[in-house]
Amino acid sequence: MAEVLVYVDHVDGAVRKPTLELLTLARRIGEPVALALGTGAADTAPVLAEHGAVKVLTHDAPEYTDYLIVPKVDALQAAYDAVSPAAVLLPSSAEAKEIAARLAVRTGSGLITDAVDLEAGEEGPVATQSVFAAAFTTTSRITHGTPVVTVKPNSAPVETAPAAGTVEPLTVVFSAQAAGTKVVSRTPRESTGRPELTEAAIVVSGGRGVNGAENFALIEALADSLGAAVGASRAAVDAGWYPHASQVGQTGKSVSPQLYIASGISGAIQHRAGMQTSKTIVAVNKDAEAPIFDLADYGVVGDLFEVVPQLTEEIKKRKG
Repeated sequence: MAEVLVYVDHVDGAVRKPTLELLTLARRIGEPVALALGTGAADTAPVLAEHGAVKVLTHDAPEYTDYLIVPKVDALQAAYDAVSPAAVLLPSSAEAKEIAARLAVRTGSGLITDAVDLEAGEEGPVATQSVFAAAFTTTSRITHGTPVVTVKPNSAPVETAPAAGTVEPLTVVFSAQAAGTKVVSRTPRESTGRPELTEAAIVVSGGRGVNGAENFALIEALADSLGAAVGASRAAVDAGWYPHASQVGQTGKSVSPQLYIASGISGAIQHRAGMQTSKTIVAVNKDAEAPIFDLADYGVVGDLFEVVPQLTEEIKKRKG
């Protein structure tokens, strides 16, 4: 069976969930070979093996920390040359999409970004995408070179499938461009204790109807009761009520959780483009004609200042 190269997203050896989803997809089209780079790369092997990686290529060097992007592209190309894969899969993060694009250029291959599904086809992997502000769903396959595909988080289930997970050190020769952009400082992002927005299984978002930064405490309380991430519409972000890092929409982040709760959000196309692929959508809005209800699986016509606190209390009771 052909091998599929999977780029591993990890933090000091802790594998992030989107990588485990990629392994599920990789097993549909071949045998997963994982590439882990940087500090703790070798520590990823047990988890990767548990989820289907037949082999784990590892490499650590200060270049991955000291410089941007290019050292990782050099390593991915080295793995590509060593494996000759049937496809290369990466998570759809901002960094990984740039790595994917650079690899595609170097190898003369086609590139598909933000896929939401991947299946084996007679002439190669077939990817599903949500396009044109999520108004259409397309299926496509790459016809030139090796398919390079980035996949949105929460697009596939995490499934265990124990495999050998043999660890093999990878030889990487960095290019002259690897030292072109140096990292001069880092500032740790303040942790909220909530899941990462783009990876969360549940997202609770607030919009213009929240009517003030102080009222986002209601949205946060509901999110915390569910173990969810907090999102915001562009209107709420533009008003200064919530940080831009939490904006969901065409000019913000795209999310695809199992459950998306929209409170006080009218459902403009800009917002829908960032959350329309959510598996189940619940809307709370006092305007019965709000466009969000056309998209929602469940709708509550009511004042969010009454509905959201009651929902939070009911969830706490059931959990408690």
